[in-house]
Amino acid sequence: LDRFCRFDQSDPCYAALGHKLSVLMLLDTSGYDMKIQKRNNYNTGTDPVCRIKNDRIKKNECDLYSNRPEVTVINGTLIINRVIRADSGNYTVSLYCSDGTETSTDLEDLKVNGEAPIGSVEVSIICSSSGVMRASCSSDGDQLLYSWTLNGDSLMDGNSSIDLDEGTDGNITCSVKNHVSHGQTTINVKPCTGELLLHECSPYTGASQ
Repeated sequence: LDRFCRFDQSDPCYAALGHKLSVLMLLDTSGYDMKIQKRNNYNTGTDPVCRIKNDRIKKNECDLYSNRPEVTVINGTLIINRVIRADSGNYTVSLYCSDGTETSTDLEDLKVNGEAPIGSVEVSIICSSSGVMRASCSSDGDQLLYSWTLNGDSLMDGNSSIDLDEGTDGNITCSVKNHVSHGQTTINVKPCTGELLLHECSPYTGASQ
């Protein structure tokens, strides 16, 4: 679940919450200082920043990652050893020469999306009184996408629940994925009987004499 991204990528960077994210900022850091800025507001002067000098975070100038010892910079790569939801957002990197003047850069903004990874996948089967079968799938995680197969053949449904024919027999698999992980569970299903069980009551015969 560890992820690697870079500032020159055009696609968003998806990171698994609670896991490691490495973001390449610059291949050759010699001669440059850097500033990472997270764009939260229209007024960039109030956005949190983190300044990096000689490939090391300046702790007294890093309100972006303050009090987070799990965040480091190594060889031009920002490393977050445990991603939290607050790490999601739009980031930009500015480069500075040794005299403190900002230099031009081709680095693009990077959008980071933190997602909770898939948990255990559970499948349940319910038969109605009419014999109709419904399969339901559940899992923890963000932005879940579901898919189903029956005996290896895809079923045309992308929801967490799916209705099946009453005579369905075999192995049904629910697969769940998001941008950072995936999981699946397979169970065996048998046809519904269509029988409705009723409670039996003794007929009322009146009071005893």
